[in-house]
Amino acid sequence: MSVLKEFREFAVKGNVIDLAVGVIIGAAFGKIVDSLVTDIIMPLAGLVFGKLDFSNLYVVLGTAPAGVANNLADLKKAGVPVLAYGNFITIAVNFVILAFIIFMMVKQINRLRHTEEAAPAAPPEPTEDVVLLREIRDSLKRP
Repeated sequence: MSVLKEFREFAVKGNVIDLAVGVIIGAAFGKIVDSLVTDIIMPLAGLVFGKLDFSNLYVVLGTAPAGVANNLADLKKAGVPVLAYGNFITIAVNFVILAFIIFMMVKQINRLRHTEEAAPAAPPEPTEDVVLLREIRDSLKRP
């Protein structure tokens, strides 16, 4: 068997295709959560906590050259070492929100599974032999 044929068989197996679909959907879901955090939650947090913008929190680790504005973008362009911990806080908040959303989704899916399992299945129809035997039994009971 050639290597290309083996690779083709491997690549078209269900698990590999399922993984690829999961990665694509995960990337799209990540964009949705990023937009949720960036566009909805962070502005609300800024409103509640006094216009906080985590992305602009940083500490300058070196000396800024003369004429460079004291903001993160300009300091980075000038090559000044900057500890941008605000970006880390934003990513950590995104992670916590994403983890919570996934937790809630899994919790709901598990709840739906339990309700489906809890519903008793209807008893199967008796076979023709059983029906015939019941009729015979009932006719023997009659006087």
